[in-house]
Amino acid sequence: MRWLRHLFLDEALMRRAFPPAALAEIERTVAEAERRHRGEIRVAIEGGLPLAALLRRVSPRERALEVFTRLRVWDTEENAGVLIYVLLADRDVEIVADRGIHARAGEAAWEEICRAMEREFAAGRYLAGMLAGIGATSALLAQHFPAREGPNPDELPNAPAVI
Repeated sequence: MRWLRHLFLDEALMRRAFPPAALAEIERTVAEAERRHRGEIRVAIEGGLPLAALLRRVSPRERALEVFTRLRVWDTEENAGVLIYVLLADRDVEIVADRGIHARAGEAAWEEICRAMEREFAAGRYLAGMLAGIGATSALLAQHFPAREGPNPDELPNAPAVI
């Protein structure tokens, strides 16, 4: 059954969940959120896994770790990068946090944000769920990596990566 969901989740379904206007709103929200802290938030949305990943039985968590590496979320000066990864075919949200913020926030905080987002997605509220997840992630980053005086470099793109 998983194969079917991944192989036949088409572009139309992806665009209904996250149309261009929603992607633009996510980008604006990330940019605004990052003004309040020194961390970096990166959003990645994937409809379904490629066939090779399905054959290897890659879990959503494993895929999120691959995407974290590929998008270089780990490559921030203060090790405060956070990936919010959505795998629509599995209806799964994973958060991968770099070691600097993960050590301070802890696994339970990330799990709570993921489950809250998944509840919103299950109700068909994709944009609301994503914006709430970005807000909760930003609050943790602001708590542990508050903004300083002066410019705050934008180390990662704010636009969601649609895979």
